[in-house]
Amino acid sequence: MASTAPPILPISNPQTVPSAAPSSLESQPPLTTTPAFRNFVNQITDTVKNGFSKRRPWAELADRSALSKPESISDAAVRIRKNYSYFKVNYLTVATAIVGFSLVTHPFSLVFLLCLLASWLFLYMFRPTDQPLVVFGRTFTDRETLGCLILFSIFVVFLTDVGSVLVSAMMVGVALICAHGAFRAPEDLFLDEQEPAATGFLSFLGGAASNAAPAIVAARV
Repeated sequence: MASTAPPILPISNPQTVPSAAPSSLESQPPLTTTPAFRNFVNQITDTVKNGFSKRRPWAELADRSALSKPESISDAAVRIRKNYSYFKVNYLTVATAIVGFSLVTHPFSLVFLLCLLASWLFLYMFRPTDQPLVVFGRTFTDRETLGCLILFSIFVVFLTDVGSVLVSAMMVGVALICAHGAFRAPEDLFLDEQEPAATGFLSFLGGAASNAAPAIVAARV
């Protein structure tokens, strides 16, 4: 008599069974993968690259043979305007380097400034409006979050050394730029006729902010 094989019972693998509901970490993608954050970073990167492509040679900026004393205050003002129109990206780079060096030599101010920037980015600009901010079991609305961030900004800028460090560094940068522009003879500089001769000192940063503004607005919608 032939023996029959016992029936094979189905065995379920708990690792292959899909979960009924996704976890909260999976349902909320990290900030670095959100389209708004990627768009913001791309806009800033493209603007910085475009700005640095217009940088003049540093050897031309440091040419000692082109230095001469201005004949009058009006002559110095004209020189500053022309040199700024030609060397504006170089000047902004020098000013940024001075501010960065000042912050590095004051680590507590740098930490406060980074905390302030991270608070605005993570708690307001790139936080979806449908996800309220919850701290220690208390839910904060967008208006309350904005008010807290403004108060924190006032505290960091005016009640710590951050404001004095930034103002001092920018004053040193502006003084150095004005001194170079006043004593650098601009006769050998050839400006592009389509380039505006008089623009704001922070026009380069203004362009970056205007390009990144749509990404910030999209993040708050």
